[in-house]
Amino acid sequence: MHPELRSRLLAACGPGHLLDDPDLRASYETDWTRRFTGPAAFVARPPDTAGVAAVVAACREFGVPLVPQGGNTGLVGGSIPRAGEAVLSLRRLDRIEDFDPVAGEVTAGAGVTLQALQEFVRPHGWDVGVDLASRASATIGGMVATNAGGVRVIRYGPMRHQVIGIEAVLADGAILARLPGLLKDNSGYDLPGLLAGSEGTLAVVTRVRLRLIPARPARAVALLGLPSLAAALELLRAVRRQAPGLEAAEVFFPEGLELVQRHAGLPPPFPRPHACYLLVECAGAHDPAPALAAALESAADPDAALLAVSRPERDRLWAYRERHTEAISAEGIPHKLDVTLPAARLGDFESLVRARLAETSPHVRPVLFGHAGDGNLHVNILGADPDDESPDDAVLRLVASLGGSISAEHGIGIAKKRWLNLTRSPADIQAMRAIKRALDPAGILNPGVIFDLEPPPVVSSTPPVRGA
Repeated sequence: MHPELRSRLLAACGPGHLLDDPDLRASYETDWTRRFTGPAAFVARPPDTAGVAAVVAACREFGVPLVPQGGNTGLVGGSIPRAGEAVLSLRRLDRIEDFDPVAGEVTAGAGVTLQALQEFVRPHGWDVGVDLASRASATIGGMVATNAGGVRVIRYGPMRHQVIGIEAVLADGAILARLPGLLKDNSGYDLPGLLAGSEGTLAVVTRVRLRLIPARPARAVALLGLPSLAAALELLRAVRRQAPGLEAAEVFFPEGLELVQRHAGLPPPFPRPHACYLLVECAGAHDPAPALAAALESAADPDAALLAVSRPERDRLWAYRERHTEAISAEGIPHKLDVTLPAARLGDFESLVRARLAETSPHVRPVLFGHAGDGNLHVNILGADPDDESPDDAVLRLVASLGGSISAEHGIGIAKKRWLNLTRSPADIQAMRAIKRALDPAGILNPGVIFDLEPPPVVSSTPPVRGA
């Protein structure tokens, strides 16, 4: 490292927060799946926005590309170095500020974990609209950068819908400040909306102003065993009509349940197995259990239905769904494909994807689970070599043929960029590349993520010949 660069980075980060020892870098160099890993030139851990700006400006001047990183809970390789880039860790930006208990708004640093923010606002009667199983590790900045979804999208939408203001550092070190944020603000382009889902390729998110949702302390959770995903979706339609407090609707299948039981030590939820499992949660100011029970009464098998109201019992039912990720990872290094299907095609996809994988990659084990309410299924593939992309290709091409999206929650990263053209047109991709070139002409922010930045088209300086 150039001595002047080191000096500037140390001044920006402080003693002990510029890491270039391989042992100290290691935890920043591999993502949650363990499938994507790469060496970092160094890890910079600035304490605040000014420090982030100083790091970005210095690295741009010395031509050092940066990978912004939050909790490193991504699943598509978008938050780890690939070819010796430096990691810019935002974990120290962990302040919660400017909480407005009347309006229900709060400003959170990029390094604040979702769980820390939930614990801060809930005693005041508010909650965060997005919830994830990785809440203890996932950071607000990373959730905005990937437009995280989670289990409440059916009611509150993804992370982009919670953002009303943003602060970010641009590729030249300038600070973009759209804080504190206003619910009504039509003064130009929606820059917070643009940065949400940009995966750290356009700017480094440092602080976010979020709208909160009123806390709904009364909750009821039901877990149901059903003969098929089609039956689960039909039952879900009845719940949506009759239980207005619906917040979550999750599905999983026998192969995932078996892994959870084996690795988490959970007992079977029902006396006999079922082809599909549906978990729903309703919430409100008053007990939603009666309305939920009434919605389930005519359609659910009494021997395959559990209803929980107390917090311990709700958590017990949620564990069958939320512990899927750790159970799958305990089996090996998975290929993780989160995809969205049109509601009308979700049932078809579940059977078709199993058949397609059995045909093209008979040696792999698919484990499916996901969010039935918004059409998002997570296709986890065990038994494939980490570098074998043939199962991924089969799944993503099937998704595109059914009118779906190859990425529902975690972004494109590097894992899916070769398939971006399946669901985004050439005009879409060119527009995105133009935005990238405008905001990061040197290409130092997360290079190679979403797409490779091609050189701009050459425009001839020779005037056209008229009248020819």
